[in-house]
Amino acid sequence: MKPQLCRPVAVFDAGIGSYAIVAEIHKAFPKRDILYFADRASFPYGGKGRDELLSVMRRSLTFLSRYEPGAIVIASNAPSIMVLEELQREPGPPLFGVHPPLEKALSRTRTGHVGILGVRSLVESPMLSGFIARHTAHPDRVAQIDASPMVELVESGAFLFDPAATQQRVEAFMREVRDRHPRIDVFTLSSTHLPWLADFFMKACPAAVFLDPATEVVAGLCPEEGGSGQIRGLVTGSERYDIASFRAMLDKMGVSIPLEAVTVG
Repeated sequence: MKPQLCRPVAVFDAGIGSYAIVAEIHKAFPKRDILYFADRASFPYGGKGRDELLSVMRRSLTFLSRYEPGAIVIASNAPSIMVLEELQREPGPPLFGVHPPLEKALSRTRTGHVGILGVRSLVESPMLSGFIARHTAHPDRVAQIDASPMVELVESGAFLFDPAATQQRVEAFMREVRDRHPRIDVFTLSSTHLPWLADFFMKACPAAVFLDPATEVVAGLCPEEGGSGQIRGLVTGSERYDIASFRAMLDKMGVSIPLEAVTVG
């Protein structure tokens, strides 16, 4: 019988991307129990409109509530920007999100121009435009760039199993970005999948800075008494994004955690 988790931090998004957040939380709070939920059946969040995304989030939060979490992290920029505030007004444990590290990007740029790399629903949303307007007096200098094809490279496992082809895809993508936005020198990796491609991005564009928002999530969390540092994984699957390929990715990354296939809703 599995030992019971003690008020775990539940971390979830639509796939492998959020494991980086899990690793950061475990590093900061090694005694805190963590529940890692990879909802591959809902991938990609980036192709969903606001209403559908809100429905998916509520379904996931209801499912995770049965584990009595002490906090829940929506480890995805799109729902964090688009629906988090509404969800935080509803009953439940403390709810955290992941946001583009725009202030840090603006402090690092030499040209005054930065780019937010994210999924389509995020970069096209009025909520992101509002977020940008609240953080800078020059929103025209912040480009909102659809990086959805790069997210697919991660969730498919290509970045692990075919790095040469992945590098080619990233380089082609960045050439197009630089052609459209030649003055940008700092990019935020604003999908939790994209930091897995950080080395590919830096090789493709060595003069630019790429910022990972994962470390900022930890700042809002607190240690919990009674935990033993367990990390337990839950995963849903679909015909295209099956559970066997998810296990293979974790194995390739050297991640060994208990993993249970589940069905939500």
